[in-house]
Amino acid sequence: MITRSLRLILTLGLIVLGGCATNPATGKRQLMLVSEGQEAAMGKEADAQFHALYGDFPDPGLQRYVESVARPLAAVSERPGLPWTFRVIDDPQVNAFALPGGYIYVTRGILAHMNSEAELAGVLGHEIGHVTARHSASAQSKQMLGMVGLGVGMILSPTLREGGDALSQAFGLVFLKFGRDQESQSDELGLRYIVKKDYNPEGILDVFRTLDGVTVAAGGDRLPNWLSTHPAPPNRLADMQRIIQEQGARGTRVGRSEFIQQLDGMMFGENPREGFFRDGVFYHPDMAFRLNFPRDWATQNEKQGVGGMPSSKDAMVQLTLARGEPQAAAQEFANQQGLQAGSIERGNVNGLPASSLQFQVQDQQSGILQGVVTFLKHDGKTFQLLGYTTEARYGAYKTSFMNWIRSFDRLTDRRLLSAQPMRLKIETVRSLTTMANLARDWNSPVKAESLALINAVSLSESLPSGTLVKRVVGENFQQER
Repeated sequence: MITRSLRLILTLGLIVLGGCATNPATGKRQLMLVSEGQEAAMGKEADAQFHALYGDFPDPGLQRYVESVARPLAAVSERPGLPWTFRVIDDPQVNAFALPGGYIYVTRGILAHMNSEAELAGVLGHEIGHVTARHSASAQSKQMLGMVGLGVGMILSPTLREGGDALSQAFGLVFLKFGRDQESQSDELGLRYIVKKDYNPEGILDVFRTLDGVTVAAGGDRLPNWLSTHPAPPNRLADMQRIIQEQGARGTRVGRSEFIQQLDGMMFGENPREGFFRDGVFYHPDMAFRLNFPRDWATQNEKQGVGGMPSSKDAMVQLTLARGEPQAAAQEFANQQGLQAGSIERGNVNGLPASSLQFQVQDQQSGILQGVVTFLKHDGKTFQLLGYTTEARYGAYKTSFMNWIRSFDRLTDRRLLSAQPMRLKIETVRSLTTMANLARDWNSPVKAESLALINAVSLSESLPSGTLVKRVVGENFQQER
């Protein structure tokens, strides 16, 4: 009789033997459990989920410009027939990523830190390389083997992930980590494509320099998102310089002024309309509410919700939108399978109708989780305020959870309600100067160091008359960190 373990081993062996494919970019054989058809379907579904989350970036001209740079690069790749899709997304993070099947994204945050079309081409070429070499599909194949052999538990119980499941697959595809060899391969493929279109390869080197600058500006402990999903060895810049020299890679196109002028008027930094933190308080002008977070907790504001966590990382608070009226939403929460719920208590939070309950749930990794959740109605919307930790730590955090929930209140400050995002304004230097002088003359809402970083210059570097520079205008409602 074949045991279950032996059957599993035999099955895995057949999968591996039958799951090799030729890499279209390198011509080499590699493990591949995901067919090209599956790869395209995965990318299409994930793209639809991302598009639902981020929507169309409100600058059709910039979208068209990025496409005009990207499509010729894809056309000279090894997979020109893919249904390539290129999107600029409304995200201030310095990031770019690719989904299987030819879906490429760049954020407005990374665009704000670039200074030439050659840099944009370098980033796009790199991401196209991930697609042509099927890196996401390869990483997914390895993850599938790991899941079959070991089983993968969820970080949090499904009962606590209300509203998150719809995007889990999309984000999972984005955050499949690429290995060093895959990163180096995408660098070389990107170089291949941009040189074919006559772009100066110095552009991608400038991107690496800028990313290093972003890391240094963040204190070295917070990587740009592009580096968190594209882990790079410290010598990546030197490796690319060596490859460019060995291959004799050449190109004449830089396109500095053409690129920079495209950024005039683009939103810069966080959009305060979607919420911002100041002195431990979260303000949301569009939804007209405020919320006090526990002192010294790390906080994160995303489009689907806002949350906080202590440095010990053993508790969490999270605010999201919920369906229905507070009482019905609380009852739906309490009825979730596997959740032990206390009685639902009706009341109010600062005059807003609310329903609350305490609960416990068995988590696959953390044991028993215990928490409290409140659903309240404000301005026609129902909000879910959730706080949870381990059963052993609930007593220590309960007061913090309750104080956080009770701090939810209407936002009435007219100045905060009318908050608008900062924007980039392209200026022409009229006489020899430095970025430090310009920041002082402009009374810049962001630090001089931030201006120097997005312009890829030092504070004291001489800027000749006629130089195009990026200026930030508006009020900085978001604290600079």
